[in-house]
Amino acid sequence: MAFVYLHVAWFSIWVLLNTGRFGVHPFDPFPYGLLTMVVSLEAIFLSTFVLITQNRLGDEVEHRADLDLHIGLLAEHELTRVLQMLDAIQEKLGVENHAASELADLEMETKPEDVLAEIARLQRSAFRNRKPAQ
Repeated sequence: MAFVYLHVAWFSIWVLLNTGRFGVHPFDPFPYGLLTMVVSLEAIFLSTFVLITQNRLGDEVEHRADLDLHIGLLAEHELTRVLQMLDAIQEKLGVENHAASELADLEMETKPEDVLAEIARLQRSAFRNRKPAQ
């Protein structure tokens, strides 16, 4: 809000000084062409800064998503190994396994390249199915 208050004060002072009532010769008489140019330049720079910030934040979000994917794949690999070890322990102890088919699916190794290929396929599919802007 400080930005807004600063601009309100700046515009008010600019207009008041250019009315000629305070003993100051108007340097930018109505319709305030210089003020318009300054505000336009400021808008150009502000929009550029906003776009740069959005690009940086987008890159950061993409990096975090990539890290999340790597962490998820690592966790999947570790859990698969734990399940395989528990299955081996269970067999060695002779404990009966009632959910062998469910565990067999969970014990299958997840290949990161398959996951990445599926993500790429889904992204291509989403890109093709996206409607053009109207």
